Amino acid sequence: MTRAITLRTLARIAAALALGTGLAALAAGTPAGQEDPRDRPYPHGDWSEDCGLCHDEEKFLPARPTKDFRHGAALPLRGAHATAACSACHETLDFTKPPKPDCASCHQDAHRGEFGMDCGRCHTPRTFLDRAEMARVHRTTRFPLSGAHAAADCEGCHRPVPQGHLAYVGLATECEACHDSPAFPSAPQRPASHVEGAYPPDCSACHNTVDFSIVRFDHATTSFPLTGAHVGLACTACHADGVYDGKPTECVSCHQADYDATTDPGHSAAGFGTDCALCHTTTTFDGARFPEHDASYFPIYSGSHAGVWSACSDCHTNSANYTVFSCLGCHSQADTNPIHGGVPGYSYDSAACYACHPRGVPED
Repeated sequence: MTRAITLRTLARIAAALALGTGLAALAAGTPAGQEDPRDRPYPHGDWSEDCGLCHDEEKFLPARPTKDFRHGAALPLRGAHATAACSACHETLDFTKPPKPDCASCHQDAHRGEFGMDCGRCHTPRTFLDRAEMARVHRTTRFPLSGAHAAADCEGCHRPVPQGHLAYVGLATECEACHDSPAFPSAPQRPASHVEGAYPPDCSACHNTVDFSIVRFDHATTSFPLTGAHVGLACTACHADGVYDGKPTECVSCHQADYDATTDPGHSAAGFGTDCALCHTTTTFDGARFPEHDASYFPIYSGSHAGVWSACSDCHTNSANYTVFSCLGCHSQADTNPIHGGVPGYSYDSAACYACHPRGVPED
């Protein structure tokens, strides 16, 4: 016991001598009427390191730890800790009674214990608002941050809640938790048309996290995959009525006006069906094809008549009655009479032409 007391006393004496040497050298420079800080009682308890690690010989206060000062492995001074005043953590400056090295002993826990006591999981000594570190940690959760979520303020999603409620841990990660809740004004809210149209609440089916205005929906998963000109249409071109689920897929449900306005051929007058796909493609309404014409009526896509006509009206002269046709617009009497000499019953008449040449070839 006596030996321990002696060693402590010697250590104090050595520290006092070192401090006294510096004080004596500077005593003459202290302004009259002011207390010389070097005359104050030694405040650091049994701590007996070299005073020069923190105090300057020319200006004793304020203390500034030098690069040779080692704070200790429990709490190395880095970032903002390196510039903090000693008294910010050491209230008594008795360094033999250091404060606890855990974060919560100095920093108020804004998360109310939801993340435990280790602030270093998300924060760094440089700044408590290191977004890069927070985003990195967020990737280990059920909701990794991407796009606009990565740039949002924490409070945009983690809203203040009464004491005892969770603001960070265990929150819902579904889109509608923020985008279909007035409690989150910073999140674009689900429009009424989506509710009325029975849209699923999973925003990611159509939207991305970068920009809500960019809409991409895989229509191939529905009963009406988009092809041709349909691909580039805005959603409102077909869904202006706000109906999405159970929308009719028949061509005429969108193209009735096109069907009614067509004159070459006049679809309605001629009794054409309303299934546009029988003759048209989704790429363009122009260049319609009627494949059944060759098999059921007269070959116009094959044989000698392929490529020699450009419109239905070239042969069908009455758009109200497609049973009426004419061969005489292309085949003049001056051309046909000479090659039909001696043919029994020959008549320069379209019905007679078809009667003898139902496939449009001389061998008929």
